[in-house]
Amino acid sequence: MMSRVDGSATRRWAAAGAVMAVLMVTGLGAVATSALADAPGLPCLWAGATYQQGLVVYAGGWAFSCHSDAYGVSFWRKDGATGHHSTVFDPGATGNPEGSFSAGAWQPGTQYNDYCAGDQLIEGSGDIFEAATDSTGLFLYWRSAGPISWWDFDSGVPPGPTWRSSGLCVDGQLT
Repeated sequence: MMSRVDGSATRRWAAAGAVMAVLMVTGLGAVATSALADAPGLPCLWAGATYQQGLVVYAGGWAFSCHSDAYGVSFWRKDGATGHHSTVFDPGATGNPEGSFSAGAWQPGTQYNDYCAGDQLIEGSGDIFEAATDSTGLFLYWRSAGPISWWDFDSGVPPGPTWRSSGLCVDGQLT
């Protein structure tokens, strides 16, 4: 389920590292670090739509604000539960989040997230999933963030059960 984040993220990390190395050698490291931390960064993605830094969106009863790290890489910060209706499209975790969501975005689970624990099927629709990066920051994937009961469906109707059955679990793998 993991795939490589677009090449621009890799180029940003490499360029930032090269700039920092040059500036540290020349003694301008403190100035460079401050300037880099204040960089505006890229807009955040939510279901393929872009949102500027600092903007707050609402999804599933939660507030999320768009931020960027010291290298200008955008991410969503969950600011807390609200009674606010969703202001963004929430298609669910229906495929790899790369190119559609920034890290930190939450989506209700779907059949895409079904998996096996031994010979038992675990339905993806039972959890909320968060777009997350691996330890290198190069791969974006969905990871469980909590039970689906934490998600407020504007329609009041959660996703239906999966079409899969435990008979599709062979040696802990979904076939």
